[in-house]
Amino acid sequence: MECNGCEFRAELYYDRECQIWVRREDNGALTVGMTDISQSIAGKILHVRVRRPGTRRPMGKPVATIESAKWAGPVPNVFDCVIDLANEDVLEDPNLLNIEPYEAWIARVRPLATVDVALKKLFTGDAAFDLYRQRCLRDDIHCERGMR
Repeated sequence: MECNGCEFRAELYYDRECQIWVRREDNGALTVGMTDISQSIAGKILHVRVRRPGTRRPMGKPVATIESAKWAGPVPNVFDCVIDLANEDVLEDPNLLNIEPYEAWIARVRPLATVDVALKKLFTGDAAFDLYRQRCLRDDIHCERGMR
């Protein structure tokens, strides 16, 4: 599925502004990444910094920061968690987030509550696509990938 060239994956979970996606892992962890919308708005991503593994991140405190040619800011966090792991491939080549926003995840985290409680604050399926589409149309966002 897509809107304005922005790829959307219905099986993932999204925050209200569709800045991040979250995927449930079999081991109880959650994987966090940037949406196609976010990578397009940011432009070519130059640097990614993920908080140290074992660091507790309360809701509202970012799990990572991103720097691009035109923007620097946090990767939002919508539930209390502990950082498990940073994606070393993305740390070495941040532009992977532009090229493969849904494969190039940023961090794996463990929610302090249950996974189900953490995911209740997010949107998935048709409800998420409605938000995604609204954001693309409202802000006239058109996505491009492969900014090497």
